[in-house]
Amino acid sequence: MKWNKLYKYPKTVRSKVDGERIYEVDDEKLPSVTTILGATQSDEKRESLAKWIAKKGKTEADRVKNEAAKRGTAMHSILERHILGNNVLDLTDVGQEAHRMAKVVIEKGFPDLEEVWGSEVTLRYPGLYAGQTDLVGVYQGRESIIDFKQSNKPKREEWIEDYYYQGVAYATAHDCIYGTNIEQAVIMMCTPDLFYQQFVINGAKFRQYKWLWLWRLNEYYKTKM
Repeated sequence: MKWNKLYKYPKTVRSKVDGERIYEVDDEKLPSVTTILGATQSDEKRESLAKWIAKKGKTEADRVKNEAAKRGTAMHSILERHILGNNVLDLTDVGQEAHRMAKVVIEKGFPDLEEVWGSEVTLRYPGLYAGQTDLVGVYQGRESIIDFKQSNKPKREEWIEDYYYQGVAYATAHDCIYGTNIEQAVIMMCTPDLFYQQFVINGAKFRQYKWLWLWRLNEYYKTKM
């Protein structure tokens, strides 16, 4: 893995407005990719989430979500520092768990990471949306958007569609601003019991999700008219 700082990525300020995450980038205030995906969820997905909360109970569901968020934040921080060459030691219970998960991602996902253009990269499509991806670079010979995910349990591909949407959205924004032609997204995922999964989308499937993302984007802005 080598660094190749081909592009100058912008800094951003994140905030919440009326419950929506907003990125302030280059004098624009833009909704986040996750905000758009959340606002355009299918009824089936909303019902599934509601059933899970009802089954667990709101208190327990909130605890599970908060613990997962803390673990994911810690794992991301460890991986980011590793990429930058500045290792971090977190001795909290969550931190130790996150260290073990990050180690698995590094061992199983990073060997095919050939080049890093940027880490924790803010990307925007002017006038439409913005977001932040974990890595932009070259993976297995292809220009790629790369995201790290923690999961409480192994995932089926149909359960992680939103991660594909995020990948193609970030790629489209990168292509718009920097003139690239990114056609691959890589999702590196690890569970607390150290089960590693990797999902890669490229080719015709990647292009299909780009069109589906544009449809979701259009649906979101219809609600703002």
